[in-house]
Amino acid sequence: MSDLITTPFGAESTAEEVIAGVDLAGKRAIVTGASSGIGTETARALAKAGAEVTLAVRNPEAGAEVAAEIARDTGNQAVHVGELELSDRRSVRGFVAAWEGPLHILVNNAGVMATPERRTAEGWELQFATNHLGHFGLTTGLHDALAAAGGARVVDVSSVGHLTGGILWGDPNFLNHPYDPWAAYSQSKTANVLMAVEIAARWATDGIMANALNPGRITSTGLIKSTAPTAMAVGPRGADEPGVSPKNVAQGAATSVLLAASPLVEGVTGRYFEDCQEAGPVVPGIRRGVAPHAIDKTDAARLWALSEELLATPLPEGR
Repeated sequence: MSDLITTPFGAESTAEEVIAGVDLAGKRAIVTGASSGIGTETARALAKAGAEVTLAVRNPEAGAEVAAEIARDTGNQAVHVGELELSDRRSVRGFVAAWEGPLHILVNNAGVMATPERRTAEGWELQFATNHLGHFGLTTGLHDALAAAGGARVVDVSSVGHLTGGILWGDPNFLNHPYDPWAAYSQSKTANVLMAVEIAARWATDGIMANALNPGRITSTGLIKSTAPTAMAVGPRGADEPGVSPKNVAQGAATSVLLAASPLVEGVTGRYFEDCQEAGPVVPGIRRGVAPHAIDKTDAARLWALSEELLATPLPEGR
């Protein structure tokens, strides 16, 4: 891959550094999972650059506190909160229905990791439902708003965990396979990349760009809280992974912010980044790079069709 996109930034760059000098006045952004961790830092950086930012969060009260903090820190009062529970289709549809006007930046940041076996009201495995299907429904539901913006960007926060495995075709919800928290997480993170690949194929004529990324290992975030204790004990590769360096929150948000707003990646779409650079193919034994199964165009189209099929099923009763 000799045409990899490179930037002057790297693993230690912060969100504020990659967006320095960028003026987002007049731009509107949504960041999911923005009440903690790299979601908060992503929203803060976009707001500091002048964007109108909506924090899409499960807990509106916690979101309001973060929004007020960001407004104080940045001087930007156009920081809003919207309630969004990604594992609940009614919540996703309600959020989409409430949105008015164009949308320039959508950062699909929220997620859960290696949870105990849990299911939605539909019986869908929670990580696949939250990390992928919820964001798929949100993004496709906001298509017209993104198209209206002209040059909109979708940013899908994936993980190095996608390297561990792809989509469990035929049984993505672990109905017939023994549940494994890391296999389910890997599947959902692969799905994040595949969605960006397919958006690039489907929506380029609408002026919509989409890219995925690995934010790096950030241990001081709410994502860790969702992880099953047994999963944390064993981990996909244990505490030390070759090629993976710990980051603080400001560094962890840098690649998301780069893809959301930097002119350095204007027009770039359907790619996977880490440490503010486009990632090359995975190297055996090193937990870096992108796996072939995550950027396979046939699988991207197949996952899109599967996702549409699942989201078209009748809503569960009583909710």
